[in-house]
Formats: sequence, structure tokens, C-alpha cells
Amino acid sequence: MTTSPETPETTTPELVSPEATETPEATPAPTYSYVKLAMRNMVRKKWQSLRHFSLTVIGLLTLLIGLSYLTKP
Repeated sequence: MTTSPETPETTTPELVSPEATETPEATPAPTYSYVKLAMRNMVRKKWQSLRHFSLTVIGLLTLLIGLSYLTKP
């Protein structure tokens, strides 16, 4: 089976200048801070956030109680 040579249109991507894609009325996307995005995510996924928070608290308490038990004189 022989393969035919590919045409240049399929092998090279079309390059578009940035000026051609921008429109005068286009506004830039708003950039949110990490804290604002994290707070929005916590509101949307309320139960997952509460579960992770409770697991973190339980883990830290276990660590601190375990260390205090192991290091007592």
C-alpha cells in the first residue's frame, strides 16, 4: 500500500496574528486572587470542605496528643 504525500495545509498549522483575533470591544477576563477562588470553591463544595477541615482537625489533634504522650517524662 502506498501513501500519498500530505498536502501542506494538513501538516502545518495556520498561524494567526494576535491582532486579527482581537476585537475592539473584547474585554479581558477578570483575574481573581487565589483567596477569592478558594472561598468561592468552598461555598460551592460545602460538604467536601467541611469534611476536609474536620479530617485535618482530627489529624492534628491526634498528632499533638500522640507527641505529648510519647514525650512525657
